[in-house]
Amino acid sequence: MTELRTLVVDDEPLTRERIGSLVRDTDGLNLVGEARNGLEALDLITTLAPDLVFIDVEMPELDGFGVVRALDVEQAPAVIFVTAYETYAVQAFDVGAIDYLHKPVTSQRFQAAVARAKDRLERPSATDWRSLVAAAAIAEQSRGARTRFVVKKGNSHYFVPVEQVDWIDAADNYLRLHVAGKVHFYRGTMKEAEDELDPTSFVRIHRSAIVAVDRIHSINRNDNGGQTIELRDGVELRTSRQYLSRVKSLLR
Repeated sequence: MTELRTLVVDDEPLTRERIGSLVRDTDGLNLVGEARNGLEALDLITTLAPDLVFIDVEMPELDGFGVVRALDVEQAPAVIFVTAYETYAVQAFDVGAIDYLHKPVTSQRFQAAVARAKDRLERPSATDWRSLVAAAAIAEQSRGARTRFVVKKGNSHYFVPVEQVDWIDAADNYLRLHVAGKVHFYRGTMKEAEDELDPTSFVRIHRSAIVAVDRIHSINRNDNGGQTIELRDGVELRTSRQYLSRVKSLLR
């Protein structure tokens, strides 16, 4: 096997330095980059296409599980989580990571994790990666309602806070996040968004539309007997009977 292009992601400089040094001292690994946070990690994974990523589980704003979840299946590096907390170490295995390293990282434990990664990369599996992404999503959901979307534009990633979102609709494999007249594309499904958003703040009004409750101005009857929801910015969206009672209950 050729050298594994390796990325280290951690918000703690000392941990980045420690793991980076271990990578440089290990035959078969090539350190191609280091990231200080989740957004930097996503940008570097997109541009550098590493084979192996060492990533801290607990980082501010976007943690290791969130990074994994935001990646495209085609960008499928092997993942080894790094954590200072035993509960996250167990969770790292639960979501299907190749291995985890407990801080402070020892050379012996590092080499064992690298050996597992090399073995896994001899037989890469898209199914394993999809399972990892799905499990990472569940791990994120367990921490409470979604507070932001991670959106990609070109090779860069940025946050869209949920409180800025007026409404959401579906476009193939993406969701369109409508924010003050602008549209941001986020890879996901309506069911995922409905399950992850705070149900007191967002409501599904149609099979392919979700709106922020505080953006609703009125509910109007159409000439054909259907119902239309008008938002405060003048946008009109049709709703279906199965969702209408939920909308009305939130507006009472």
